[in-house]
Amino acid sequence: MIRVFVALFLCIASVAPAFAVNPDEVLADPTLEARARAISAKLRCMVCQNQSIDDSNAELAKDLRLLVRERLESGDTDEAVIAYVVSRYGEFVLLKPHFEAKTLLLWGMPVVLLCLGAVTLIVAARRRGARPVGAPLSDEEKEKLDKLLRP
Repeated sequence: MIRVFVALFLCIASVAPAFAVNPDEVLADPTLEARARAISAKLRCMVCQNQSIDDSNAELAKDLRLLVRERLESGDTDEAVIAYVVSRYGEFVLLKPHFEAKTLLLWGMPVVLLCLGAVTLIVAARRRGARPVGAPLSDEEKEKLDKLLRP
């Protein structure tokens, strides 16, 4: 039984992950292809939303990969290609949005949440340690308590 699981595991593990870029999309010029791959890695798949278009198998991602390659072949710079895609799909298409006033909340929210969490922990720790402590028991009170607790 263990051999079956090992064989099954090896079969599954030996299958290399499929790359989303199809062979018919690859440009003949290796320099342009490298640029296209670098740009594709920066653009978000609008269908998958957690993958770059370079990693996604969605039709929209394929269309975007082809668009990037067409723009590069027509002579656009990397920045011009990215600007063109952003103008069509908005800043959401960027996996790492630019740091601007309109994205300040997006970039600043993790820091704000971290600070709020730290303040909450500090306040909770201080409240927990600030519990009032009563005066120590007198000798009479200790004797009464001992009498009550004895069987």
